Formats: sequence, C-alpha cells, structure tokens
Amino acid sequence: MSRTRRTARIRTAALLGVGMLLAAAGTAGLAPGTASASSHREAPGIQGEPEYDNTDLYAFNSPDKAGTVTLIANWDPFEEPAGGPNFYPWATDAHFDINIDNNGDAKADLIYRWDFTTRRTPGPGDSFSGNGTFLTNNGQVTTLQDENLLLRQTYDLTRIVVGNSRKTRKILDNAPVAPSYAGDVSMPDYRSLRNAAVVTSKDGAHTSFAGQTEDPFFLDLRVFDLLYGDQNTCNKEIGHDSLAGYNVNTLALQVPAGLLNSAAGRHIVGVWSTTERWNGKRYVQVSRLGQPLVNEAVIPYRLKDTFNAIPPTKDAAALPFVKKPELASLLKNVCGVNAPTDNRDDLVQVFLTGVPGLNSPKGVTPSEQLRLNTHPFGGQAFSRLGVIGGDHNGFPNGRRLQDDVVDIALQVVAGELKGNPNDLGDAVNKNDADFGSTFPYVALPLSGSVEKTSPPAKSGQTLLTGGADRPTGDGFPTGDVALAGLGALALVAVAVAARRARTRTAPVAVLQA
Repeated sequence: MSRTRRTARIRTAALLGVGMLLAAAGTAGLAPGTASASSHREAPGIQGEPEYDNTDLYAFNSPDKAGTVTLIANWDPFEEPAGGPNFYPWATDAHFDINIDNNGDAKADLIYRWDFTTRRTPGPGDSFSGNGTFLTNNGQVTTLQDENLLLRQTYDLTRIVVGNSRKTRKILDNAPVAPSYAGDVSMPDYRSLRNAAVVTSKDGAHTSFAGQTEDPFFLDLRVFDLLYGDQNTCNKEIGHDSLAGYNVNTLALQVPAGLLNSAAGRHIVGVWSTTERWNGKRYVQVSRLGQPLVNEAVIPYRLKDTFNAIPPTKDAAALPFVKKPELASLLKNVCGVNAPTDNRDDLVQVFLTGVPGLNSPKGVTPSEQLRLNTHPFGGQAFSRLGVIGGDHNGFPNGRRLQDDVVDIALQVVAGELKGNPNDLGDAVNKNDADFGSTFPYVALPLSGSVEKTSPPAKSGQTLLTGGADRPTGDGFPTGDVALAGLGALALVAVAVAARRARTRTAPVAVLQA
C-alpha cells in the first residue's frame, strides 16, 4: 500500500460492504475518489478537518469481563505513523461523545463525554529564546510524566444522564492521554506508555483509555476499482488490506452493562458517537457515526453534511429508499454475480430497528444506531461473519473488532437473505495486526520510525472467497420486513436481517427487550 502523504487518502469510495447501501440508496453512482473506508472522510464538510472526524464505532460484550460492555470509538483517519513533528493530538475545542439510547426512542438517554486539554512546555535546557523546540519531545520518553515529553494531553470524562433533570457527574479528572508514537528512539517502550493511559474511576465502575492505536478496520478498497472493469477484473488481485500502515486516535470505555441499560430493565442499547465543535458561541455537532459505512455509501452527496449534523430522531427525513440497490446491479452486470436487483425488502428489514429476537427493543423508533443486546447469547461459535455466520454475538448485534463487516455486507447485497447463498468477500478476513485479549483490545499504534507495509495482494483470488469458515447451523430468522422509507440503512439491515443457511433449522427464540 502506498503511504506517501496523508492527504493522498484511500482513493476510492467506501467499503464494498456499505457500498451496497449506496446502491440501495438509489443515489448517484459510485464515483471514484469520493470517499474511503468505513466513516473515514465520508462527507465534504469533515474531510478537511480529520481531528473531528469519527471513523469507526464498536460496541460488544467484553469477552474477558462478564457483565461489562466495551465501547470503542475512533477519530482522525489515515494517520501516517511518521507524520511529525506535530503528529496527532486530540482537538481541545470539541466534545467527543459516545451516546446511548436505552429505551429505543432514538434519543440519547446517556452520554459519555471526553474533553481534552493540551499543555506545552519548553523543556529542560531549551535554548530557543523561550519559543520552544519544534519537537514534541527532546529526549527519550519512558513515562507519561517524563520531562522530555514536551507536549502532553489530559482529559476529563463526564457521564451525562439526559432526562427531565439533566444529571452530570465527572468520572475522571485530568486523566492522561497516550501520546502519538513518535518512534522507537523517542519511545523505546511504547506499550508501557499505553498501559499507563488505561485508567479506572475511583468507584471502579469505569475503565477508560484515550490515545493512538493501529486502525482496527480491515478491507480491500480496491474492490471498488474492480467494479469499474469487466468480469475479468473482478477475478484479479484482491486481499490487500488498504488500511494497513495507518493509525487512528481511539477512545475506549468499559462499563458494567447495568449502567447502560434502562431502569425499566431493558437490555438492548443503541450506540452512536458524535463530535461537537465550538464555533465561538456554542458547540455544534459536525460528525456522527453509528453503523459502519452509512454516510459514505447510503447518504446522497448533498445530504452528507446534513446527516453528520442531525440526531437520529431526524433520520427518516435524511435517508433514501433501498428497494432497488445499485450495487446489486453492479455485482450482477460487471462481475456476473446473480444478485437480485429489485424488491429488496430484505435490505430494509432490521437495519433501522434492530433484528427481532436479537437486538430490537420494544416500541423502537427507526433510526441509524449500532444496536447491542447486552445479554450475550450462549453456545455461539465465533464467526467473523457475525449473525449471518450463525454467531449472534457479532455484527450487526453490536460490532466486535474482528467482525468482517465488508464480507457480511457483500453477501447480503448479493442476495444471501433472498435465497441466493453466496460467499462474496474481499479476501481480507482479519486485521493485519493482532488484537489484544484484554481492555482496550485494540493493537498498539505503528511506530513512526519503522516503515510499515501491508501484506502483498493475493494474486489469483476472486471475490468469491471465505466460504470455508461458514457454519452450517441456524442463522437468524428474517421475521417481518418493515419498509420504513429509511431503508437506505439497509446495510446493517442486510447484515442483520437473517441468513438463509444451507440447511434451515428451527428459528431462534425471540427475546423480550
């Protein structure tokens, strides 16, 4: 993968996965060079201000700490590891929020808010007439308190309970941020710096991390380039992780599920992240993210900035129909995939409301959120394909770091839920860096002093990949389709809806939210 300069971001449009949503949205065609991975630079208003741009959101039941939920939100896409001397500090004129809807009304009932502060010191022995060196450190940094670390950031974490009487409580005060990884010379033991930035609230209920990490999203963006070719190009090289070699800024929070669920005992929550920037008079929302790839591939160009600025309660006015997906036509006409191209009620199903029996709350208001059932399903063998792979603890029941949302989306748009089983994929089935087994789970960032390249493309592979690890047991039942004009959000609907397994068995019992 070429890593020339940060502005030369991934050249093509969003993931094929949500590209399907674009198709479904019935918007303008897949124009080259208009977007990028997941929610990286997805709208014209945010692409020039990457520090405010949230890129991916994850919500899952913590695998190593029963009874807790982990929320991970990323910002500042395509961070070139060697991008000094200023690297990638958090913006200090913005609220970075993770919003929780725990009763299904499309409104935030709970907000976790990070606010950052930057301190810059000249450093010992500075001889630059008080102006300070251009470096962020003037010697090796071995602790977060090291005097050689000249630019350091801290944050306050606030828990806001929204209601008739807004209640605000500061969870963490002046907590340390893990700095950008300047390189091995400056930071010979970066892991220790990262570990020191994992902090727990005094009551022990919240564990938080803020700092730079390796970008956990994985996909081959060149899939879109293949779609501009012919059937022969659809069978050429794929399997190259386009995001290998880049970092992001990450916020991670682990919290008991009971503190997220509603007082009424509901255990399905909707999650989305937002950035609110100070405009001189007030804080204004400039970026928003729930499901992956929605704004890139579902929302028409003229509405992208609007979508970033509105709350989920207004989604019905912002999202188009999805019954006739354009991507399905591209897969059929360009790559010879027998994808159904019309009457795609399956794509509209549960994306806006959650899947019945899986993660759909009672009385839900259709809206674009990442929905998670905080009661894990037992007896599930892990599948990177999540729900359509028979693993009900995976995407779109929340989103885990390992979930292959691109393959999920491709297979659904190609008709997986309409009686057209397929094994479409981009041949990138996992992240290039291993995830951790404990909080905050994300991989360490790439060092600025080491040239990092992604693995070579897998020559000769085709889009038809990934079938070997598909289970043959039940998938999730489709249930009734509700064509709420917001169908565009089908991407997830698609993924979530249900999976027509090769062998159909009895449906899963419906959970009562």
